[in-house]
Amino acid sequence: MIILKRFLIGLLVASVTCFATCKYSFKDTSPIPEEIKTFRVNYLENKAQYVNTQLSPQLTEKLRQKIINTTRLRQTNDEADYDISGFVSQYYTSTVGISGNNASGNRLTVGFHLVFRNTQNEKKNFEADISRTFDFPASQSLSEAESSLNSDIIRNLVDEIFNKIFSNW
Repeated sequence: MIILKRFLIGLLVASVTCFATCKYSFKDTSPIPEEIKTFRVNYLENKAQYVNTQLSPQLTEKLRQKIINTTRLRQTNDEADYDISGFVSQYYTSTVGISGNNASGNRLTVGFHLVFRNTQNEKKNFEADISRTFDFPASQSLSEAESSLNSDIIRNLVDEIFNKIFSNW
């Protein structure tokens, strides 16, 4: 009887192992339709209450470079198949940590409003709001924090904008 139970358990384990499949995948980048050939990134303005003068030009240029380097699309300044615009909508700090009666940590919040137009298929047009936060010590001034966080801010926002346009997430 014990041998029969072990045989049946072994058979069950073997059949589950042989026939069970687990499939998962990430659909990272949507295939860009063949008819889409060009893109235009308009100047990404800064309309936040506080204006970081470095942010808009760097954000615009880094987004252009990411699209050029990671897609087959050509940049144009004329009518484009993908027309990308938007603006920095938020740029503010808040306190995130308090030690005693003093702030121990601050958070910089940067928000962006993306406007995407697909001139080949208007059903693909969309607008989206993106927001990212960046923590820094309360001992730093905002200008000191901007100096140290600027590359992270640009990289994170560019990646988020790119993913909204070119990925199915």
